[in-house]
Amino acid sequence: MTEEVWNYTSTSGHLAGTDLIGYKVEAIDGSIGKVDKHSDQVDDAYLVVDTGVWIFGKEVLLPASMVIRIDPEHEKVFVDRTKEQIKNAPEFHRDKHLGDADYRHQLGRYYGPDMPFGGRPV
Repeated sequence: MTEEVWNYTSTSGHLAGTDLIGYKVEAIDGSIGKVDKHSDQVDDAYLVVDTGVWIFGKEVLLPASMVIRIDPEHEKVFVDRTKEQIKNAPEFHRDKHLGDADYRHQLGRYYGPDMPFGGRPV
């Protein structure tokens, strides 16, 4: 597992201890839902995003490195993936996957530099 995937970037504007629950999440190509849970623990930071009806009401787990900007004034988190990339991520079930190291490794590979989409969008 690549630890960088599970940490906020220094340019994201994330401040440790900030409560992001309820913030809207914006993909490159539009809104994908709201933050339902998050962690800012070093090497284990993530967002659980409730996609509402967008992806038939499922939750997705996004590693913190996907966050490119946090706008506290408008309560929005911007991520550097498209809705399609997030939709096609390995399926997330909170009860089963939240503490699962194998699932985290799978997500780290999916969202990491060798992801099926060729890494981070430019």
